[in-house]
Amino acid sequence: MLEEVRKKLDFNEFIEKVKPIVEDVKKNGDKAVIKYEKMFDGVELKRLKVRKKEIENAYEEVDEEVIDALEVAKENIERFHMLTSVEREIKIQFEDCFMGKIYVPIERVGAYVPGGRASYPSTALMIGVPAKIAGVEELVACTPPNAKGKVNPLTLVACDIAGFDEIYNIGGAQAIAAMAYGTESIKKVNKIVGPGNAYVTAAKMLVANDVAIDIPAGPSEILIIADETANAEFIAYDCLAQLEHDPLAIAIVLTTSEKIAEEVKKLASSAVVKIVGNLDEAIKIANEFAPEHLSIFCKKPERFLKKIKNAGSVFLGEFSAVALGDYASGTNHVLPTMGYAKIFSGLSVESFMKSFTFQQLSYETLKRIGNIAIKLAEAEGLKKHAESIKIRLNYSKNS
Repeated sequence: MLEEVRKKLDFNEFIEKVKPIVEDVKKNGDKAVIKYEKMFDGVELKRLKVRKKEIENAYEEVDEEVIDALEVAKENIERFHMLTSVEREIKIQFEDCFMGKIYVPIERVGAYVPGGRASYPSTALMIGVPAKIAGVEELVACTPPNAKGKVNPLTLVACDIAGFDEIYNIGGAQAIAAMAYGTESIKKVNKIVGPGNAYVTAAKMLVANDVAIDIPAGPSEILIIADETANAEFIAYDCLAQLEHDPLAIAIVLTTSEKIAEEVKKLASSAVVKIVGNLDEAIKIANEFAPEHLSIFCKKPERFLKKIKNAGSVFLGEFSAVALGDYASGTNHVLPTMGYAKIFSGLSVESFMKSFTFQQLSYETLKRIGNIAIKLAEAEGLKKHAESIKIRLNYSKNS
């Protein structure tokens, strides 16, 4: 039903365009980064790293009320992510087996904080806060400079509040390559996160064999499901809010009401509005489309939560504006787009962690499962695997 709405980006085309940039930065480091900043942003940088004094000065340039708003947003984001993060140590005692799983932070993470069509300081919070909760020791931000070679003061303040340890005033594919491979100024990271334009996303995909990445990012999306009780004006403005992100952004409304459809179309002419037979049909379509943002405007919308399979983030009821989630409710706004919600989750504390399992087994356990493992190893033709178990069984018998 919605196949024609989402225009799939051909990232292969963008990958070919950024490949020479990535290779150049990988080979020539800072020199290449400075060259591309001049080429694409018209800026001749003398240094890549933002100095502490510049961050301090940025606070003087930002309205105090905006700084207060960032602080409150940080608290909300922190609270949500702390309460929803996984248990760090899971230990199990099973008969004579002591085993479990331990989550540890990724040591060094690089974040791309957008600053092209618009500056998004809120993204700094959405990345920095869960990263620091996870325990990331070295958190790096790359964000594009303005025409004077400076980072937007509001972005600097947001990065500082979020807990970033290093900030670099570079953008585009060259920033991704610098974080992925390291330069004279920037130490290589273990993972790169954060949204960006098609060139940034293509660069992330290109370096993914050498460094971990988060989610392939595409144009913003919202899909709204509404019945006859919905407020058409709220729906329209939620659509317009997402459409202002990008010319390729998508806003879809599925409604059981012709009246709602007509009213929304008058207020948000760029939105795709379709009539459905019932709300269950709308949920089915939404699951297939797998939107970045899914809003449900109806009576008792929470009853549909168990039916939702594919969505980046879900907003229930008429007062749950997506923009609240974008900034201040506490959930994360770095979310999968382009249907990737079928296989990816939004950014979370776990995005900045990895885990390992452990086991401590007794001789009793060895006797209990040893022969099972031996049979399976021999069935796979791995004789040394089997022998590594047999030698332990024989050693214990003879000791």
